[in-house]
Order: sequence, then structure tokens, then C-alpha cells
Amino acid sequence: MCGIFGLVLGKETGLSVTAVQRIVNTLFLLSESRGKEAAGLAVACGDEIQVLKQPLPASKLIRTSSYKQFWRSVSNNHFKGMPMAIIGHSRLVTNGLQGIASNNQPVVKNGIVGVHNGIIVNESVLWQRYAAIQRQSEVDTEIILGLVRHFMDRGESLVSALVRTYGEIEGAASVGLLFDDLPVLALATNTGSLYSTVPGKIRAHVFSSERHILEQFIKKIGRQHGFGDCTIAQLKPGCGLLVEIDGADVTEFSLCEKEGRHSIAVCAPRRRLVDFSMADEQRRREIRRCTRCILPETFPMIEFDEQGVCNICREYQPAEIKGREALEALVAPYRSRDSSPDCIVALSGGRDSSYLLHYVKKELGLNPVAYSYDWGMVTDLARRNQSRLTGKLGVEHIIISADIKQKRKNIQRNVNAWLRRPSLGMIPLFMAGDKQYFYHLEQLRRQFGVKLAFLGGNPLEKTGFKTGFAGVRENAGGRTYDISALRKLQIALYYAGQFIQNPAYLNRSLLDTLHAFYSSYVMRHDFVWLFRYIRWDEDEIDRVLREEYDWEVAADTDTTWRIGDGTAAFYNYIYYTVAGFTENDALRSNQIREGMLTREEAMKIVVRDNKPRYDAMREYAYLVGFDLDEALYVINAMPKLY
Repeated sequence: MCGIFGLVLGKETGLSVTAVQRIVNTLFLLSESRGKEAAGLAVACGDEIQVLKQPLPASKLIRTSSYKQFWRSVSNNHFKGMPMAIIGHSRLVTNGLQGIASNNQPVVKNGIVGVHNGIIVNESVLWQRYAAIQRQSEVDTEIILGLVRHFMDRGESLVSALVRTYGEIEGAASVGLLFDDLPVLALATNTGSLYSTVPGKIRAHVFSSERHILEQFIKKIGRQHGFGDCTIAQLKPGCGLLVEIDGADVTEFSLCEKEGRHSIAVCAPRRRLVDFSMADEQRRREIRRCTRCILPETFPMIEFDEQGVCNICREYQPAEIKGREALEALVAPYRSRDSSPDCIVALSGGRDSSYLLHYVKKELGLNPVAYSYDWGMVTDLARRNQSRLTGKLGVEHIIISADIKQKRKNIQRNVNAWLRRPSLGMIPLFMAGDKQYFYHLEQLRRQFGVKLAFLGGNPLEKTGFKTGFAGVRENAGGRTYDISALRKLQIALYYAGQFIQNPAYLNRSLLDTLHAFYSSYVMRHDFVWLFRYIRWDEDEIDRVLREEYDWEVAADTDTTWRIGDGTAAFYNYIYYTVAGFTENDALRSNQIREGMLTREEAMKIVVRDNKPRYDAMREYAYLVGFDLDEALYVINAMPKLY
């Protein structure tokens, strides 16, 4: 399985940082045979533990600019003769996507940095048994680190904590651990898959998952760096080593001991953990934002005045609410007198469309037919919510289904094309397949011989930044698709230019994309948008749906917006990773402008709602048929706007 390795350099080893990097590179390349799906490194030196990990094989990682930058940082933190401890990992994925940084190793948790070879088979049981340990990733290694710290926090020694931890876990586990509060490298194994050098003249230790790796290390470069007279010893199953970083002294212990008798002085102060893998997250937190709303400087075509207020706030036109009376007057001529259908309600199964059906039937007293367009990305949750509403309200439900297999294939083609040459302006192409719901709504209206057709989109969820990334400025007022002919032409020309630069877009989905453009920007949209007549109230909508219809929410997020849309989690992850914001930021900024939220409230909400929905992304990738890990790597490698 995975390859783990590391070394401890005691005082006065005489090795420069350049020599240490060469040793690590050699160990990385030798360990790569045990796992090529991700690689990572942690270096404890001075007052810091620095961590770097990426979803790349070691042979590629050591050639990246981030790896070079990492070693420059190590060099800046290192003084001649200062002790140093290093652990590394070459990952063979067993659980947890490697495209998610927290799943890769070294794992960082509660002041412990660790690498692990093996599989813990009872992790779900342990997470339930020790519910106070908060889970942060999918990788099984996290429970090992969590348990060790859990027992140490209760006053047990490190050895005792390791003994207790190995008594709880089931499965194979060979680990190397560094601590922010202890000057020691801890090694432990229940399989014997750990080997270390026994020092000769040099006060240094090297360990690895295999004897052969250490033999090759000594043969290739070990002798020239002072390891020529070292011998290699196996750490037997059920045993551990404590290697003191300051002096490189070693203490062996048994994982079968009833009490941990070995004590180690606590560092003062604690070492600072610097996770280079979380650098983007830190930069996202530091993005400059409008002082009135929460839109960031990465929002397309945004400008701030001297007070830090953005041009979008300055130009914003409050949503015009025509009122309930105007709505009643509008629908009055069309009311059915014999209970026959008098209107069509577009029902996606999302929050606003579900409330729309409730309002049309219960508040307006109309006789609607519910209509859903299933293009292959309507979630099962949305379908269940559609059923809840139509069943309880006694409303006929017409589902127009596309060729779902073909639609998903079209998405697959366009996602794969996008991954070849990623561009934020082309992301809407992933959703092109659903825009025909406008077209089919018009056809259904003619079929039933009714003129009234309702849509539930609210004026605050405008996401003009999607066209903004294509170089087309968002219009200050109106609905999303109410843009001038010139701007429609600009969008068309942008897409044409992208198609020329990336011919992979010229695939069998092109006709579907053209139809989507026609449905969105060419055909008339003389539909009734409910929230142009009544004020959109998120809390009231959620209350009605939950209390009256037992409306179902998603398990992987607290928000009720977009949970019926199978594509939203994926495209929002891209926007968040590259630009530092999502459509949640746009919605909440509009709520601020409308006086519905304070800026502080909005910031708290987007921190919650912008958390990546990995479960939803897995489902999306599975349905569409692309490699999510590959996609995450491409997305994470894109140049950031912050």
C-alpha cells in the first residue's frame, strides 16, 4: 500500500538544507512504487512544522514550483546545526478522493502531523464511539491522530496514548507522527512494515516502509552523506520508536504495554503548523470585499470607490415588487370556472419553484398543472419533493424527459473539453442542457390552451458574474435573461472564440447548446415570475415547505438553495476555488442591498454555504461519467484570481 518515509537529523549533523532536500527527493522517488496518486511532506524545524501535499505522484511533485517554494521556506527557517525531523508519504488511495487536500497525507489534526500506511477497517465505529473528536476528512488516518490526541489530552503519556489507540483500531497501521508540543518523532506499527537505520557516526535516523528502499537509499546517495556505516533494522509488529529530534536518541517500546512509562518534555512554546496546502484558503479569507455588500475584488468588472463601496452597489436598482393586488388582477381573467387547468407552473423541485406551486394553488386559488423538465441533472431529492407537493396539493404533474443518457453524454463531452482548457467564462456550458425548459413550457402552454405560465426564479438570485467572466457586463435591472441584443451578440462571439481555441467543444452537444441559447436569449419569456409580485422571503418559504409539506433537505449542506440541481455543487466549487466566491455571495449581497441581511450576517452565511459539497460532486461525476479526481486536480491547479 502507501509508502511512508522520513528522517531525523540531530544536532550538528553537518547536512545543508540542499543535502537534506536531495535525501528527501531520493526517498520520495524510491517510495513512489508504493503509491502514485498523491504525495506529501512535513518538516519540523525550529518553531514550525511545515506541510505540503498535492494529488500528484512524487516524481511530479518534486518538480513543481510549490515544492521549490516549500524548500525555500524550510531553508529560511533552518539554521546551521539545528535539529530537523521530516516525514513523507506516497499515496495509494484506499479511501477519500486525492483531489481533496484534507484526504492526502501528511494528515494534520489537533497539533499532530502524521503519515500512515495501511487501512483502518473500523473507523466508522470509532467515529461514533468517540463522537467528541470532530471529523474533518474522509481518510481513515485521521481517526488515529484524533485518538492519540484524545488520550494525551486526558493526561496519558504519548506511549500510553499510542498503546490505547492501537488497542482501539482494527486493521493495518504503520505510522510516523510529529507533534506541535513534543520534540519527538513517533513511529509505530502493528504489521512490521517499518524499517529504520541504526546510526553510525552520523546522529541521524532514516525510516521507510521497506528494507529495500533503505538499502537503495544508502547505495544511491546515503554513503556520500554519512549513512554508509548505518545498519537497517525492522520495527517488529506491535512495536514503536520514539526518536528525540534534539538529540536523535531512540527509545523502543511495545504497543502491548499496559502503561506508557516513557515521558517526554513538552515543547515551550508550541511549534506553529504551516500547511502550504491550505494557502489558497488563507488567501480567500484575505480577499478585499465591498464595504457595503460582500462581493470580492475577484468579481468580474467590479470597481471600488474611495469608501470601498463597489459599483454594483452604487448602480443597484431595488427589486420592484408589484404587489398581491396586481397579481390578483393579472390572473383574474384566466381563472377557470369548471376546475379545468388555467395555468402551468414550472416545478424544478427546488425551493422557490416548490413554494411557487403552493402559492398558486393555495393562495391564488388557481388550478395549475405542474410541469418539470428532467434533463438528467434533477436530483432524486428534487423528485421526491416534487412528489410531496403535487401529491398533497392534488395537482397533475407532467414530466417532460429529455434523452437523459444523451444529455449526460453532452455534459461529459463539454466537461472534458473544458478540462483541456479551463475558463471561468465557459462554465455555463455545463448547464446548457436544462435551458430547453423554457421551450417546453411554451409548448405545454399551447397544448393546454392556457396563457398563464408561472416561474419561481426570484430577482435576487441573479448570477450575472457567469456572463461577466465571458466579458459581458451584468445589466443593473431586469431578469437574468433580459439583456440587450448587443450583449447577446457579445456572449455568442465569446463562445465562438472559445470553440475555435478549443475544438474539443465542437462535439455532438453543439446543437443542444445552440437550442439552449435560443431558449434562453431568443424566444420570448412572457411568463409570470411570482417574486416580481410578492416579496421573496427565504425564512417564510423554508417554514411553509418544511411545516406543510415535510420538504426534504440535503444531507451535505445546511442551505436549501440549489439542492435540487445536480450541477450546482460542481460549478460552485470551481468558482470558489479559482475566484474565491460563489453564487451564494451574489445572492446574499443582493439581500444586503434589499435590507434583508446585515453584512455580518451575510458573511457568516456564505462561510457556511460555500463549503464544498463533495458528496454531491461525486454523484454528479458518476452520473455524467468523468473522473472527479482528475477534474479536481485541474481545477485546483488553475491560476487563482486572488
